[in-house]
Amino acid sequence: MAAKKMEILRLYKQLLRESAKFPVYNFREYAIRRVKDDFRENKNLTDPGAVDKQIKEGYKNLAIIKRQVVIGHMFEPQRLVIEKQLS
Repeated sequence: MAAKKMEILRLYKQLLRESAKFPVYNFREYAIRRVKDDFRENKNLTDPGAVDKQIKEGYKNLAIIKRQVVIGHMFEPQRLVIEKQLS
């Protein structure tokens, strides 16, 4: 079970890191919020089958986020006012 927890933690960190790479502020904040909310929602899962299903879903979402980040960098948008203030 400790190995599963380490895998889940590694997946969580990967999802947050990749989500932070979105060039568009709104997409970036939405992705980070969704990752945190989904992990918080499923933190009490105890059924090994359900946990494995959620891990697989997480890896699918990680692949989607990576792909969307690459596409987002192809078409770099103008920065929002809020982003300019944060920099």
